[in-house]
Amino acid sequence: MMRVLLPLLLLIVASPLRADAFPDAAGWAAVTEGGRGGAIIRVTNLDADGPGSLKAALETPGPRIVVFEVGGVIDLGLTTVNIDEPYLTIAGQTAPSPGITVIRGGFDIRTHDVIVRHIRIRSGVSGKPKRSDWEADGISTVAARNVIVDHCSITWAVDENLSASGPRFTGETVEEWRAGTSRNITFSYNILAEGLAHASHPKGEHSKGSLIHDNATGILIYRNLYAHNYERNPMLKGGAQAAVVNNFIFNPGAQAIHYNLMDLEWGDHPHQAGELSAVGNVLRAGFSTRDDIAFLSIGGVGDLRYYGRDNVAVGRLGEPLPMFGRYTTSPAKIVETDEPPVWPENLDVLPANQVETHVLRYAGARPWDRDAHDIRVIFDVAEGRGEIIDSEEEVGGFPVIEPTRAPFVPADWNLDTMQPKSGRYPGQTDDFVQQPTSTRDRLMRKQEAE
Repeated sequence: MMRVLLPLLLLIVASPLRADAFPDAAGWAAVTEGGRGGAIIRVTNLDADGPGSLKAALETPGPRIVVFEVGGVIDLGLTTVNIDEPYLTIAGQTAPSPGITVIRGGFDIRTHDVIVRHIRIRSGVSGKPKRSDWEADGISTVAARNVIVDHCSITWAVDENLSASGPRFTGETVEEWRAGTSRNITFSYNILAEGLAHASHPKGEHSKGSLIHDNATGILIYRNLYAHNYERNPMLKGGAQAAVVNNFIFNPGAQAIHYNLMDLEWGDHPHQAGELSAVGNVLRAGFSTRDDIAFLSIGGVGDLRYYGRDNVAVGRLGEPLPMFGRYTTSPAKIVETDEPPVWPENLDVLPANQVETHVLRYAGARPWDRDAHDIRVIFDVAEGRGEIIDSEEEVGGFPVIEPTRAPFVPADWNLDTMQPKSGRYPGQTDDFVQQPTSTRDRLMRKQEAE
């Protein structure tokens, strides 16, 4: 017996587990390296491009951690920035108060091992005519892998606020399709709100939360606030595999969570069943919500393998809403399973009756140092107000913020996780209660003590 156990023990000692990206990182992407161990790239101005800009930092090759010595608004001038270089951490938590807000644009992540935290992205229609040529996402992963978007505030997108996308069919087999699109993606603790409805998208109405594109896998949507988006809160397309856990969905229009494999898009390719595990989510209707909304709806021609537990769906006055709905006459069906068809390891799950309070307290960029728009959205949701909008001008327009400056001091930060050694972030006051550590962290500390 000892001859068998000893080599196994040596293998475990010689192969340490990869560390999580940061405390409480969750999902299949939790161990992404991001820019760990790479160069510190300082953003020193609020220019759209050029030396010292955020765009220049994103385009720098090699592992890198992007930190900020300036706070304020970066105007991208109606452009989308492509992130093509892997091994990147964007540490918005390092910026001096009030942090970084990106307007009139967004990010497409087209690579692997990327962490984006504590950034506000407010794309906006910026006066463009209805049904014209401006249709930006806030953030989209495009055939990317090992990506975490955490504690960001993303509003006023003309396409989706936050999505996992890429080509449907790369290669000849299902495995090649899945390898060729977005996979191992975590969207956690984000505010995804006020997608613009009748704005400049060429298709017309397009207030959308999140799209999980065909054949995307390893997707975790965790403890986000979806507020005032007409549809896709979130939406899974054909063959996608996702866990949707502890999210708070407020005032959706026509659809909350939905699934659709569209035959016109799949052509002769064999249909793949989608897989969804939805646990501990809360749906609450608002003034823009249709009367016939359900927690989960299905359309199209492909089936969805589904596991649901402890989900709550209520109308504006607290009346129960249906769990299931249908929005096409096609033969697609929801096939309920006894066990989650897709589930990440070590996921901390709150009971649904704690989700609303927890998400409103901790979601979004710099919850200890929120800007006026995040405060407005949070309080409107808490009090049952607000509606789906067509333009950022309806809610006050783009923020105007005086730039602030402060040097980044590496010795003040744990550079592996980009957590402040003092436990206090720039702009944090004594009255902000830190997010509690996860059950997993508590158990690990207990085991270490023993």
